[in-house]
Amino acid sequence: MTTTSENTQTLTSASPHRLLRYLPASALLIDALLVAVVGLVAIVGRRELDVFASSAQVESQLAVAGPLMIAGWIAMLAILGAYHRDVFGAGTDEYRRVLNASLLAAGVTGVGSYLVKFELSRGFFILAYGLGVPALLFGRFALRRALHSARRRGLLRQRVLIAGSRSHIDEVARVLAREPWLGYEVIGALTPEYDLSEETATGLPVVGNANEATTLAKAYSADSIFFTGGAVGSSSQFRQAVWDLEHESIQVVIAPSVTDISNERIRIRPVGGLPLMHIEPPTWTDASRWGKRLFDSLGSLGLILAFSPVFLLAATQVKLHDRGPIFFKQTRIGKDGREFQCFKFRTMVQNAESMVAELQEQQGQSALLFKMKDDPRITPPGRWMRRLSVDELPQLFNVLLGHMSLIGPRPQVAREVALYDDSMSRRLHVRPGMTGLWQVSGRNDLTAEEAIRLDLYYVDNWSMLQDISILAKTLGAVLSSRGAY
Repeated sequence: MTTTSENTQTLTSASPHRLLRYLPASALLIDALLVAVVGLVAIVGRRELDVFASSAQVESQLAVAGPLMIAGWIAMLAILGAYHRDVFGAGTDEYRRVLNASLLAAGVTGVGSYLVKFELSRGFFILAYGLGVPALLFGRFALRRALHSARRRGLLRQRVLIAGSRSHIDEVARVLAREPWLGYEVIGALTPEYDLSEETATGLPVVGNANEATTLAKAYSADSIFFTGGAVGSSSQFRQAVWDLEHESIQVVIAPSVTDISNERIRIRPVGGLPLMHIEPPTWTDASRWGKRLFDSLGSLGLILAFSPVFLLAATQVKLHDRGPIFFKQTRIGKDGREFQCFKFRTMVQNAESMVAELQEQQGQSALLFKMKDDPRITPPGRWMRRLSVDELPQLFNVLLGHMSLIGPRPQVAREVALYDDSMSRRLHVRPGMTGLWQVSGRNDLTAEEAIRLDLYYVDNWSMLQDISILAKTLGAVLSSRGAY
């Protein structure tokens, strides 16, 4: 095994980034500035709009109500943990705490004004909190986007050691490498004492034993230690490691062998001092309920009306190019293995289907998720339609008819479905979609394995909020043309 002194020289050549400790202060400054600006806007808006008749003079109340509301709002955010370091960067907990704190601050302001008989303008109150809550949420969103952008460039990252068996270490390391926006830089592995390997299967260097976690974490200037399966032999050993680290600025994270499960399906319930992780069943059954179908029907109808000029332009160009059919209809496999006719604008030459086998042989690809750049079958009008995903617009009629959904795994043909294994067949539990999780995560730039993983994650962890998020991200993915061909 590589010695500690040798590894220290290589892995600590760059000092760990400590600017992350200023992230809560940055959020506090942004929140205070936004609340102050919204307060001024509310004063001006109340005076100019004059929606509520009131004898209260907002300007005269500013000296009392303004500072108290700002201070109380910020204090409520702090009390509910909106500035805790762990909420930044990932998950919905940050937004939930900001929203709950803001609503609570509004309630306290309203009730407090009533109890002390303070004549607070209703117009000012409604404008201040009506504009302030979205402003705070947007401020946190902008801060998160800036943080993710910095992390993708290698900045503001946490140095991480992963302790456990080599297989568990590699599993966690692959997830952290796949999601660079999380900001974790894995600098080494800590294996059990009996494991004398110098590196894991993926090439991650083993820098020491898991029972020396505290000493090695300080030696390598680690910001976090991830404990995975096989890291410690008993709960008492782990408890001792936590005690040893309690006076260090090193975060302790437990990474169980559970991946691709959304936080909404995970419940931690301590029983007798033992934290038990309960995994709720997959949520794909919820994707078949009336709420999603209503969302699809109204959404597709509205989009058909909105894009009607684009329909006309695309149809005209396809027809004028080679006088062939405007639409391309292909039998696809939908929910529960049922066949349906999938509509698209024709973007390829008329004999495109007969060329598939030859192209697969040339590219050395299987039929599953077959895609290729510079496909010779694509027509000139088809190139711009594919780049902007205009060729998919006729599928809005499939959505309206109930064959497809706005969001879901992409529908595939029978020969592709025939290659499914047991896990991939789960894609057929839900209606196929016009766009999906892998389309907004890289589109055709992803490998087939990554696309499959994202489709299965969507099926097992469906939620309406996720659908709305994917729909919003689709616009950015289409406009950027990233991975489209």
